[in-house]
Amino acid sequence: MSRRLNKRKRHRREEYMLSERDKVSEGALSERTLLNLSKFINKGIITGIEHVIATGKESDVFVATAGSSDMLTDRKFVAVKIFRVEASTFFAMQDYILGDPRFASAGKTKSETVEIWCRKEYGNLVAARDAGANVPAPYMHYRNILAMEFLGDEEGRSWPRLKDVKLSGDEAAAMENEVLRQVSLLRAGGLVHADLSEYNILIGEGKPYIIDMAQAVSVKHPKAEIFAERDMGNIRRYFSRPVK
Repeated sequence: MSRRLNKRKRHRREEYMLSERDKVSEGALSERTLLNLSKFINKGIITGIEHVIATGKESDVFVATAGSSDMLTDRKFVAVKIFRVEASTFFAMQDYILGDPRFASAGKTKSETVEIWCRKEYGNLVAARDAGANVPAPYMHYRNILAMEFLGDEEGRSWPRLKDVKLSGDEAAAMENEVLRQVSLLRAGGLVHADLSEYNILIGEGKPYIIDMAQAVSVKHPKAEIFAERDMGNIRRYFSRPVK
């Protein structure tokens, strides 16, 4: 991290088992966010944060040790997604919230918008799971934090993205068909992903799992068809590339 933590914040970091070697922005682990994490510990969702597995413009995703909640039977890890308030793309988020009949407003401040964004991803995951789509199971959300199923191995390593998996011609064709089936299931659940590509599809046990569902919109959103066509264009582009 580029700036040294003060003594109090360093102590809070240690409580959550984080290392200075983890390349995480301070915006993702602000003092307020650390306090919010305590809600997940109290609810038995996690016991501590292990390490970061993904970083993005708006959020960081961590592997956490699973808590004692009944919904986590036989789970060793939980994925914890922390949305960064100050780094959020405020106006871009609004484009995916405004017009969605599930939300009356997009929030007046960055903090309010990020909380809606977090709640939106939780709700999208619930709807997608109910429709039978391969997405992480959502466990809990609070303020700017979302806890969900960890998609990875027993060592805490996440499954590879579609872009990083080598597929033969026949394997690629079969995978494309399965990705399209997952898109159809999302649609049946009333959703359009709105940012689907090879970067947010994980491959585990030979199957595609769709992630990053915060921006997904209702099929009744005024731009739903535009988003859907963009998703399909991304998938067609990826699978039409020459197999290496």
